[in-house]
Amino acid sequence: MSITMEQNGVFDPALAGLLESLVGSRDAISASKEELDFLSNLLQSKELHALFKVYNSIVDRVHDDRRCSPVLSSSMQITLDVMEVLLPRISLSDTSRQLFQLLQNPHIQGLLCAHDAVAQKDYLPRLPEIPQEMDEDEETIKIVQLVKSTEPLDGEPDSAEPIVGATIKTDEENGKIIIARVMHGGAADRSGLINVGDEVCEVNGINVEGKSPADVLQILQHSEGTITFKLIPADPKSGARESKMKVRAHFDFNTDVDPYIPCKEAGLSFSKGEVLHIVSQDDPYWWQARKEGDRNMRAGLIPSKALQERKIIHERLSMADQKKKSESDDYDREDIATYEEVVKLYPRPEFPRPIVLIGPPGVGRNELKRRIMELNPDKYHTPVPHTSRSPRPGEVNGKEYNFVSRELMEEQIARGEFLEFGEYKGNLYGTSLESVKSIIRSGLTCIINPHYQALKMLRTPDIKPYIIYIKPPPFDVLKSTRNGAFAMSTFDETNSRGFTDDEFNEILRSSKRIEFLYDHWFDEIIVNDDFKLALEQLLEADHKLKTEPLWAPASWLHYVRN
Repeated sequence: MSITMEQNGVFDPALAGLLESLVGSRDAISASKEELDFLSNLLQSKELHALFKVYNSIVDRVHDDRRCSPVLSSSMQITLDVMEVLLPRISLSDTSRQLFQLLQNPHIQGLLCAHDAVAQKDYLPRLPEIPQEMDEDEETIKIVQLVKSTEPLDGEPDSAEPIVGATIKTDEENGKIIIARVMHGGAADRSGLINVGDEVCEVNGINVEGKSPADVLQILQHSEGTITFKLIPADPKSGARESKMKVRAHFDFNTDVDPYIPCKEAGLSFSKGEVLHIVSQDDPYWWQARKEGDRNMRAGLIPSKALQERKIIHERLSMADQKKKSESDDYDREDIATYEEVVKLYPRPEFPRPIVLIGPPGVGRNELKRRIMELNPDKYHTPVPHTSRSPRPGEVNGKEYNFVSRELMEEQIARGEFLEFGEYKGNLYGTSLESVKSIIRSGLTCIINPHYQALKMLRTPDIKPYIIYIKPPPFDVLKSTRNGAFAMSTFDETNSRGFTDDEFNEILRSSKRIEFLYDHWFDEIIVNDDFKLALEQLLEADHKLKTEPLWAPASWLHYVRN
């Protein structure tokens, strides 16, 4: 059988040979038809074509006795694309699963990241550009033409007015009009010819010396078609490289109501939980960003981490002045959530992420955990708690409890080995971190519902929890659903009566406090207003956790599990 493969009309003998050898040896290898068809499709994918292109180019350069240098600067992205292709097949093909696990190896990914950094020359120090020889009195002039479009314009408050895809302002020292900011993805940025610090001399042949930014705006507004700028370049500086950082926002931002943004038209509104691609952090107060997935979208201004922290502190101090000191203690103790750097975390079947159910007492977390474990007891496990009390008749060590001495348990608590612990009727009870980790290592899904204060110990690179917040519905729905199901109060030790109105209100008060302190750590929220529906949503979340790459803290990516 002869196979011919072309990429963009160019015959690729290396790729064709590899595919032909695999397909032609159908009887010599233990692979199903489905696996071979999958390999055939994979080998014809654009991702592997890109890798073969790099390989062939490197071979050609070596044969030509030329210096070897990177061909592409996106090997990590190509790897992620290949993993996307492999992910649906890992449960059907051992070959796919092994390749998927290999590409997830932290050392492999670290090597690819280092390759891309070298290819992009993203390292320090950077050599200054060689200055051009010129007479002392001469100034370099560059003429830039942009096609006027309907894209938003940007401007600075008070001292600046909009210009196409850039910000201008009056230089405080010499009164000249200069470029203050270039918006990523805008017309000025796409031209590659307009830079921060450039002095604007003329616009469409009109000298702007002595004019204000407002005067320049008038010239632009009355211009049609092509706009011509005559600029004096700024002093040579190292070119700014687009950042690859992606963050999850932990607050809402609306450019229409923010009083501090330099230009509302240039702003980027977003909602809490959205992932943003930060393309520039040059300005200490206003970063430039795009929403993840909107690759063709012009970058917009968003508040920097430092600016947003200052705004939140100011708001909290204002609120604290209007409240009692006891009600504002949490504002001082907890971290201020603004942005968190994130990456896509791919599922690892051998180390499934544990599911952590967080919520106020009485919201139904225990019942959800019990029911999901009953549905599949071979898949879902919960840690066996420790206790210092003596076993009762019929209790087996390691089944109902891990029975240990009080002295040993106190030592382990002092060493920080317990996720949570407490004392009841003179005996200690608690859940150890090691019991959670042992379930993860066994390849089972650990499901726990700890006190919310345990999140700080759980949300670590070695555990990588998936945190689901079980939220109560409004008071009327909460009361009617619990009373309709004859739910017994969890506030009553004997569990022999229903909830009172005060207890329902306590559930809602507790939920507000949990959300205020930790909602930036929630991966998902399930409102438990219908138990059957909440259970279905929990099962869907677990399926997604095991089959889809999900956003997670960037610090988790290169953690090597012991």
